[in-house]
Amino acid sequence: MEHLGELRARLIISLSALAVAFAVTFTFHGHLLDWLNRPLPDRYEKPATFSPIEPFTTSVWVSLYAALLLALPVIFWQVWAFLAPAFEERRQRSMALLVAFATVLGLGGVAFGYWVILPPAIHFLTNYDSSHFTILIRARDYYKFATFVLLGVATAFEVPVFVLALVRLRILTAAKLRSTWRFGVFVMTVIGVVLPGVDPVSTILSVIPLVALYLLSIGLATFLEPRWRSEAGSAPVPE
Repeated sequence: MEHLGELRARLIISLSALAVAFAVTFTFHGHLLDWLNRPLPDRYEKPATFSPIEPFTTSVWVSLYAALLLALPVIFWQVWAFLAPAFEERRQRSMALLVAFATVLGLGGVAFGYWVILPPAIHFLTNYDSSHFTILIRARDYYKFATFVLLGVATAFEVPVFVLALVRLRILTAAKLRSTWRFGVFVMTVIGVVLPGVDPVSTILSVIPLVALYLLSIGLATFLEPRWRSEAGSAPVPE
């Protein structure tokens, strides 16, 4: 019951953080919509809506997505605070650093997706077969696409975290990563191709950082694995 009480308290704090973040993002949702509209070509001043309720519901959903992103550090902290007692103290420090590293990579992925991937993708899609279509952009669909791009790139940027976690759990080894680096580069290339950027330029721009992050994860695993193994070897044996 005590454990369930702590879980309830963590959930209440997380939901409260999300509610406060939503109040902030909805208050400034006009600036947020303007920020998302900037990658649109100049001939589109703003996206169109096709129902009386769509402006309101679209603003609410965009504000909610932004609030979730804004509240993620608090939510991650509450999840970690709930799980931390199950780990040894030295592993708590490692996991805390890993969570911080994941946060930095996620923010870097959102920035990369917004300034590098989204503009060429929008330009390509809104000019494709424009001689055959009257291309209109619906607000609801555009903001869903932009959110999908940003979240997809941010998730792809978490590759080093996934790799280091597998090494930390001894599912993979640094030696195995080094011996199969060509296969890993191929997998990163496939991930870069399937990301939402559909034109060749944005696809290439997606592949380059993913490959670089994968190679970085191999270097970090090579550096950190001996330390993790020595810590495990020096740990006291439980009686």
